[in-house]
Amino acid sequence: RCPEFKTEEGRRKAVHELNKVGIEALVVIGGNGSQTGSYELWKMGYPVVGVASTIDNDLYGSDITIGVDTALNIALEAIDRLKVTASSHERAFLVEVMGRDSGYLALMSGIAGGAEGVCIPEFETSPEAVADLIQMAYERGKKHALIVVAEGAKYDAAELAKYFEEHGEDLGFALRATTLGHVQRGGMPGAYDRLLGTRLGAEATEMIKQGTFGVLAGHLKGEVRTTPLDEVVSNHKQLDPALFELAGVLAK
Repeated sequence: RCPEFKTEEGRRKAVHELNKVGIEALVVIGGNGSQTGSYELWKMGYPVVGVASTIDNDLYGSDITIGVDTALNIALEAIDRLKVTASSHERAFLVEVMGRDSGYLALMSGIAGGAEGVCIPEFETSPEAVADLIQMAYERGKKHALIVVAEGAKYDAAELAKYFEEHGEDLGFALRATTLGHVQRGGMPGAYDRLLGTRLGAEATEMIKQGTFGVLAGHLKGEVRTTPLDEVVSNHKQLDPALFELAGVLAK
């Protein structure tokens, strides 16, 4: 998020400022971009420990990251509220949630919220396929249809709504599109995130005390573990295709 930090000169300036004010080690809490920056500082010899935190849950080295559970529950609460108004007015809703490069939040909130479909970056869904899902819900006698769309999907919620309007699609339901936006990143964290943050923070502190740097504190296979930052930045965490298939099964 800082263009200057992407340059070697900018990173050297950052290290100089850290040393100047007497900061002896840095704990970087964040996702892929933040941990890439952590790794660059580590390569320059600066003591860094990363902590896995991103609502996208796409960071290698942690099965679940700080912020995911809270964001998911916020999205789910909004989806539940929209389902009520959608049913009372017999409408279809396109609900856009965060996820520029990762569809985890959209997929999991869609499954948990009983959506008729999900659109995510990892698996392309055409406007025609979305229309079929909405029409299917109408033909089955449902009083609403709800499609959860990740912001990074090929067609976002606004683009899908525009497509249906321009092509005169008869969906059965009146259509509305809504974007949850930054509300997903705000508010007080839930209990799970508070506990996870405490555990990962304690692990990062322990790594500093031991003099172990260049690692990420994450949650793997039910345990707090560390992963070398070079592994974190050189690998991409994949979304489980079985979950996308499950969303499709539940929609039928």
